[in-house]
Amino acid sequence: MAGEKEIKEIYDNGMKILEELTSNAYEIQEQMLEEILIRNAGTEYLSRFFVHGQNHKQNFKANVPIVTYEDIKPYIDRIANGETSSILFADPITQFIQSTGTSGGKPKLIPMTAESFEKRMVKPLLVDLVMKKCISGLDQGKSFYLFFVKPEMETPSGLMASLYTTSYFKTQIFKNGLAKFCTSPIDTILCLDNKQSMYCQLLTGLLLRDEVVRIGSSFASVLARSIKFLEDYWKELCSNIRTGFLSDWIADPACRNAMSSILTRPEPELADLIQQICEDKSWEGIIKELWPEVKCISSIVTGSMSQYIPLLEFYGGGIPLVSPNCGSSEACFGINLKPLSKPFDVSYTILPNMAYFEFLPVNNDGGGKSREFKLRGASATESSESTNETTTVNKPVDLANVKIGRYYEVVVTTLAGLYRYRVGDVLKVTGFYNKSPQFQFVERQNVVLSIDLDKTTEVDLSKAITKAKLVLEPLGIMLTTYSSYADTSLTPGRYVLFWELKMKGSNDLPKLDAKIMEECCGIVEESFDFTYKSLRKGGVISALELRVVKHGTFDELMDFYVSKGASISQYKPPCCLKSEEAVKILNLGMVGTFFSPKTMF
Repeated sequence: MAGEKEIKEIYDNGMKILEELTSNAYEIQEQMLEEILIRNAGTEYLSRFFVHGQNHKQNFKANVPIVTYEDIKPYIDRIANGETSSILFADPITQFIQSTGTSGGKPKLIPMTAESFEKRMVKPLLVDLVMKKCISGLDQGKSFYLFFVKPEMETPSGLMASLYTTSYFKTQIFKNGLAKFCTSPIDTILCLDNKQSMYCQLLTGLLLRDEVVRIGSSFASVLARSIKFLEDYWKELCSNIRTGFLSDWIADPACRNAMSSILTRPEPELADLIQQICEDKSWEGIIKELWPEVKCISSIVTGSMSQYIPLLEFYGGGIPLVSPNCGSSEACFGINLKPLSKPFDVSYTILPNMAYFEFLPVNNDGGGKSREFKLRGASATESSESTNETTTVNKPVDLANVKIGRYYEVVVTTLAGLYRYRVGDVLKVTGFYNKSPQFQFVERQNVVLSIDLDKTTEVDLSKAITKAKLVLEPLGIMLTTYSSYADTSLTPGRYVLFWELKMKGSNDLPKLDAKIMEECCGIVEESFDFTYKSLRKGGVISALELRVVKHGTFDELMDFYVSKGASISQYKPPCCLKSEEAVKILNLGMVGTFFSPKTMF
């Protein structure tokens, strides 16, 4: 699948491939499950649940338990430490994919085979095909994508562990395919020094500004960070363009060599133009000004990334935001077949050949439980012993039986040894494309604020903050990003919000009017559910606290997580902080603190 011929075939027949996949979704799912079970019948893991060898798909749901990462971690650890991969699956493992761990927990190691990795690499080509079909002009220029990698880690088995994007950017299918349409040279993407990489990629994007028809990154947080970097370095970038010489601090040999074929001569007129644009006090519409031919901004803006939508719309100046796909380290879920949908209306279409999907119904607000049954199998029992509770989940349905308007948590069975694995993502079914479900990403399961009996989810918090920031918008104040944590160091405990604010016309810190900020606190609390309000009224929860931080504080938070192993390319800002170190970083940037009125309930 790495050759140019195969890539051309996907582009030539891509829409036909999508039609066939979605029209035969149920049949493809059944074939995939049967193939997985036949191929892996002799593995240690599956043998536990098919004592007499009856590993038919009819017995799969009855015998094999639904599990979390903690349930299968001992098996994965054994493989990472040198035992045979036949513990989990028949095919030899080629690498581990690391999750970043920033959106809802600790990093994970996900096994990957050559076949499963190759199958996932087709998705970016299909996404690119759909975008070029739906957005006129994307095939007439280059894409200015900001991509980054992290160092690989060798496990005791000798197998390498890396982020999926790091592995993908090193493949021939990327180099022979999408990379040919990108402004950034491969060597600048593969540079392990993120600062040097970002500088060189921005410099290349500016030098080729008239050719750029698409700008983007994997996640919206990365693009927001890149614009902040541009704010800090545009003068130096202009100097490089004006003189034709690359800054001395770019020391990576591969980067310098790559840039030598792009930064070939002084371009003072281009430098003057960029300087004139960047000197404007307001950066509203800066992307459109710097890259006038851009047709869209491509970056995932759903889920926790939705908080960046107003900021990217501000910088984009009317350029459409496209959220191209949805997935996780464990599996690819789907792609956006209507890329020009408004960000909050985006639905993704399930690709039925990526994994065998099951769906656990959850309540209509995206959280909680509905119909329940006890998990079967030793693994389920073992996972519940630490809490002394019976482990229960909702009865799952398959892809063909999901209902429009219902909420589900995703469960996947993959080609690489995950069997009935709870990914932790909650989706809302919005319709069908042919026979394949379409869904909106809602939230990460179990990402909650809680002091007592209250359970405030990522969605609850997002809705509350969306209401509160309406108070700020008429004043020209933008909420650029936020996070939160449950402070139980005092009694009673309280919710603490961190907001980074800026004026629309500049990066200046707004004048913080105490009454306005307290009103925001009150609106957030009023938006929470009955349980929260009851506990607040009864004194079990103290008044919500809002801590405003200075511009750039959340960039320092990203730097912290990157230093701990997260990738800039896959960084997801934590909605609810679990790390004391992360809280300390935000506290150091605090410029004001406000409390909800104590008499509001």
